[in-house]
Amino acid sequence: MKGPPAVRPRFETLHEMLDAAAQSGQSLFFVGRDEKDRQIPMADIRRDARAFAAGLRDAGVAAGDRVALVLPTGPEFVACFFGVLLAGAIPVPLYPPVRLGKLDEYHRGTAAMLRAVQVALVVTDERIHPILGVAAADAATRLGCVTPSGCTRVGGHEINPETRTVADDVAMIQFSSGTTHDPKPVALTHGNLLYNIAAIADYFAGGGMPDPVGVTWLPLYHDMGLIGNLLTAFYLSRPLVLLPPELFLAVPAAWLRAISRHRGTVTAAPNFAFGLCLDRIRDDELTGVDLSSWRLCLNGAETISAEVARRFSDRFGRWGFAASALTPCYGLAEASVAVTFKPAKSTFKTVGARAESLASAGVVEPGDKELVSTGRPLAGVEVEIRDDDSGPLPAGRVGRIVVRGPNVMAGYLGRTDLTEQVLHDGWLDTGDLGFLHDGELFVCGRSKETVIIRGANHAPQDFEAALGGLPGVRTGCAVAVGYIPAESQGEALAMLVETTSDAPPGLASDVAARVLQRTGITVDHVELLASGTLPRTSSGKLRRLQARAQWLAGTLSPPQKVSVLSQGAPAPGSKRC
Repeated sequence: MKGPPAVRPRFETLHEMLDAAAQSGQSLFFVGRDEKDRQIPMADIRRDARAFAAGLRDAGVAAGDRVALVLPTGPEFVACFFGVLLAGAIPVPLYPPVRLGKLDEYHRGTAAMLRAVQVALVVTDERIHPILGVAAADAATRLGCVTPSGCTRVGGHEINPETRTVADDVAMIQFSSGTTHDPKPVALTHGNLLYNIAAIADYFAGGGMPDPVGVTWLPLYHDMGLIGNLLTAFYLSRPLVLLPPELFLAVPAAWLRAISRHRGTVTAAPNFAFGLCLDRIRDDELTGVDLSSWRLCLNGAETISAEVARRFSDRFGRWGFAASALTPCYGLAEASVAVTFKPAKSTFKTVGARAESLASAGVVEPGDKELVSTGRPLAGVEVEIRDDDSGPLPAGRVGRIVVRGPNVMAGYLGRTDLTEQVLHDGWLDTGDLGFLHDGELFVCGRSKETVIIRGANHAPQDFEAALGGLPGVRTGCAVAVGYIPAESQGEALAMLVETTSDAPPGLASDVAARVLQRTGITVDHVELLASGTLPRTSSGKLRRLQARAQWLAGTLSPPQKVSVLSQGAPAPGSKRC
């Protein structure tokens, strides 16, 4: 399945893009926690970026060095991101600490990411600086940890890079948010990013929206927020309104009020955000709000619920929201974020499928499980469904989703072993499962074991390790999986746990409490299992994906007892296994 021909980007590098945006007269609008707007012209962003770049050079940052940015949403993040580029270095956006009670976990995860790409310098703000110093020291960063103000040369507006930047140079390193277990550093070139952004811009224009006004609360360390929103606004030289993520989570109505106030036309969010709006926004919070300008509402980064999408349209249609604006999409960091979008000006499609057939046979048969189409490939992008032997599968058959295009990553920085696992002849194995139907892509699972909660990736090992030593749980016999509960607003966490013979009555509650205590993530469901129920490899390793598929299909059951008297006919009173 191919998208339209690739669109040649307007610029060869992000440097050229920044220069053009600075001359456009357009601005970014940063919304404070009091919902007051602060306008920052793109020209000011470039000025501050040049000053920061000069300060980086003074601090000893060399061309090609990796510089980690651990900053909240604000003008400083944007200026520092471009400043690192102007200094000839490579920005590495990382997430700030969100739970002060989990600092040990945060230090370990952050230090692992810093080491993975050999970060030379960490940039953070005054509030986070004392915390980040520990991770920077653990990772032995060459130049330590600084704040933007402490690394800006006053009057430093002229930067002369040691070498000219070209499209094939690495522009940034993107880690999936929340990933702490063997982090994978996605290396994206200027060409990868700009071809993907050009395809997004082409989609906007084809949908009758050549001059979008974006409104986002997505964190800028996440590819959907950084590439899909911030860099796209600079590419198009169009306004962008940015809310802090914590404001949206505390006051979801602030997002809709900002769309109304700025006459926003395009936004993007994971599925859980729409459920949060349904649960947490009161009618009286939308007095005077007009959402009729909202033309495109991208829904991606996690499994999409058709029910939540319909409820969102019904509820907020009273304030002018159009159902056709809801746009399921599919993408991943390794493809510079965007792969497929719902066809413009249409209503999203769904297919009802039989869950057991999907899980066991990989065949799409009519059933009650409603799956949402994520649309068609963007310009320059190809999508295929393949079997485990890399053979192409026909429509209606479930297989591995593979992607090819100029937006596909150069590889995982410094990890040829990981790169060779997913890149083959230009095709990227996404690790996701899906099928084609009526010329559109349906995503129905993952061949990789990552658990995605609220758009953040989590290694299942982190949840499973939390149960170590818990009375009633068989050692090493628990599996963490993601799933969509009935009438849910997003993906949730389930723990499939084998129990000991002396398991206490309240073990399910104990499991949930322990996982929450150790990881900060709520367990939606705990399934207590008899010994030997979880499927394993011939060497005894747990098969997480098979366990998830069997559990969802209702076929996860304990092994049948076999008599040791005979391997041929079953012994009296026994059942053949």
